[in-house]
Amino acid sequence: MRQSPARLFLFALLTILTGAIAACGDTADSGSGGKVQGKLAAVMARGELSCGVSGELPGFSFVAKNGKYSGLDVDICRAIAAALFDNPDQVDYRNLNAKERFTAVQTGEIDLLSRNTTWSLSRDTSVGMEFAPVVFYDSQALMVKQNGPIKKLEDLKNKSICIQIGTTTEQNLTDQMRKRNIPFKPLVFEDVNTVFGTYAEGRCEAVTSDRSQLISRRIKLPKPAEHTILDEALSKEPLAPAVADGDSQWQDVVKWVIYALIEAEELGITSSNLEQQLQSNDPNIKRFLGVEGTLGKDMGLTNDFAARIIKHVGNYGEIYEQNLGPKTQLNLPRGQNRLWKDGGLMYAPPLR
Repeated sequence: MRQSPARLFLFALLTILTGAIAACGDTADSGSGGKVQGKLAAVMARGELSCGVSGELPGFSFVAKNGKYSGLDVDICRAIAAALFDNPDQVDYRNLNAKERFTAVQTGEIDLLSRNTTWSLSRDTSVGMEFAPVVFYDSQALMVKQNGPIKKLEDLKNKSICIQIGTTTEQNLTDQMRKRNIPFKPLVFEDVNTVFGTYAEGRCEAVTSDRSQLISRRIKLPKPAEHTILDEALSKEPLAPAVADGDSQWQDVVKWVIYALIEAEELGITSSNLEQQLQSNDPNIKRFLGVEGTLGKDMGLTNDFAARIIKHVGNYGEIYEQNLGPKTQLNLPRGQNRLWKDGGLMYAPPLR
């Protein structure tokens, strides 16, 4: 049936109004004078970042008895909150185990996963996630009794090894043992505390995980000095935060906040000299700190987003030192996590 011009006009008007209302519902003011959409709009409107962490790994993400969170992964969450709200404490932390962490990203339960998670091809392509830049380059290793008979991988023939399910360590160990034709007995558990508790009780001869996690968990064992970590690296483990696929603006925000942490260290901008650096005549520093240019506004943030981060959280080097450096219990050498100009792998594309 042919419709009248008046009816067609009303239908078109209704369509336009519906689209306008929907668009308004998906935008929020970023404070930069522009509008943002999608996840960024939702987080800004909520006034809080939902961040998935472990909560059980000293140095990376650990919650103290008073409820305060700390660690490198936690500081990544705090840096993003600082960029968004000028307040690093506007974060709602969610403790997630290895098995449930990806579901939390996929369902939108969390805005960001910052939980010692290895960036791999399958996770990047088939789990519905987009990875941010690597924040810690690691490797997989094995921990055994210091005075025990196990000195190398071959000594674990027909021995039991504790592993956490839902991690890359499970497949990595299986691949290494299969390649070397070394039969072993895997003891697999879902809860990380059960994994290390079983090892501490002597029910398995070794435990495997990322080297940094083994060092972190060793300090919680009854007698840490009685345990050693074998030198051999079983795999590459680039640890990176992740967000859900399908929102390029939110991905950009998370990505460039992390790059800002790295770039700030390279530029020599720290939390203690920020005020002085804001007076710099260096065009790279002026642009980076938002004194000139529109880098922040172009991304949906304020132009001083990087200055906010450094003010509240510090640069990457400061974060590393206070969580993993020589003055901490972990005392992890930076190694590959040094800046590229110092022989490491930390490198930020130009912020311009």
